Amino acid sequence: MQRRHLLKLMGVAPLAGAAGRLMAAPAAGNAKLLVVFLRGAYDCANLLVPIASGTTDDFYRSARPTIAVPRPGQPNGALQLDAHWGLHPALATSVMPLFQKQQAAFIPFAGTDDLTRSHFETQDSIELGQALDRGRDYRSGFLNRLAGVLGAGPLTAVSPMAFTDQLPIALRGDAKAANMALGSVGRQAIDARQSKVIEAMYRNTKLAQPVVEGFAVRDEVQRAVKEEMEAASRNAMTSKGFELVARRMARLMRERFDLGFVDVGGWDTHVGQGAGTGYLANRLEELGRGVAGFAEEMGDDAWRDTVVVVISEFGRTFRENGNKGTDHGHGTVYWVLGGGLAAQAGGRVLGEQVEVSQANLFQNRDYPVLNEYRAVFGGLFARMYGLSPAQLDRVFAGVAPRDLRLV
Repeated sequence: MQRRHLLKLMGVAPLAGAAGRLMAAPAAGNAKLLVVFLRGAYDCANLLVPIASGTTDDFYRSARPTIAVPRPGQPNGALQLDAHWGLHPALATSVMPLFQKQQAAFIPFAGTDDLTRSHFETQDSIELGQALDRGRDYRSGFLNRLAGVLGAGPLTAVSPMAFTDQLPIALRGDAKAANMALGSVGRQAIDARQSKVIEAMYRNTKLAQPVVEGFAVRDEVQRAVKEEMEAASRNAMTSKGFELVARRMARLMRERFDLGFVDVGGWDTHVGQGAGTGYLANRLEELGRGVAGFAEEMGDDAWRDTVVVVISEFGRTFRENGNKGTDHGHGTVYWVLGGGLAAQAGGRVLGEQVEVSQANLFQNRDYPVLNEYRAVFGGLFARMYGLSPAQLDRVFAGVAPRDLRLV
């Protein structure tokens, strides 16, 4: 049996080898990070709606005659955040309350300088976190390198986990990392007897320890989720979509894991995107419930130490297409959420910005990238974990961090 076939049956990747040695991060503390990757490039211009009166509002509505979110105060209208931006109404009961409590912020004009506009190329590029002018090393993702820096010292331990059916590129590398999808947890492809047989197959080989550790992580996740499902008989939760997965993630990250990664698909809205209601609105509502559910399930104490960053590979065209949708674009909007966001960050729209106008569109079609993602993550990591310039360079080589004072 080939190793990749075994791991697919196990439903969890075995923990990789130990990371290379480097001085440990001095201020990691109880910090927890979850990265949510929206695969398919969501339409950020209908998530964070440009509402500035005058030319900006006029340009937005003329560019999107059928999919523009209505103005604040109108039925299904945007929720006003400040004089320039509004939030999609689908997030009124989930993310908006977090924003009002200064536990959420948005970074428009964010993303990568990659111009392929290919979902797969750009997703890989972001997860790798490597310079665009160099050859790609698919053995090293940026979250794995972060885990290697955080876990390199004798007194520091970090536990990364991808809540996905395959180990994502972002967590590939030398640091120990595991993965397991939570949406179908409870249905094991390999039972206890088969697990013992497979362990025996690899006994006295180089793969013996990774296989044993992989099964151990799987069993631990199964036990934790079983306890949550049993408790739900008296405290019922929704039985569908991302919220259930998000609440399961929160239980596991609160007790066991420090770095998390999850991806959510369904954002490639070329046709019938909708405006204040419709397909995109439904997807945003589900995502918002999941994010809010994650925060609630973490509990106040753990939530204060947690940062959630929601990203996507790129944005979408500012003008709607002939099918009442949008096509592949460039700059996007990142979300940053957490109970410990800094007072000057929570409840704000952050980073370098320009007026939304035809003159400021990138190649006359897209949002520009003014807040490069590696610089933004680098600034966040420096504050969250107290990383030195040398340690940050291990994560994002040659990048000057951009400190948005998020935490």
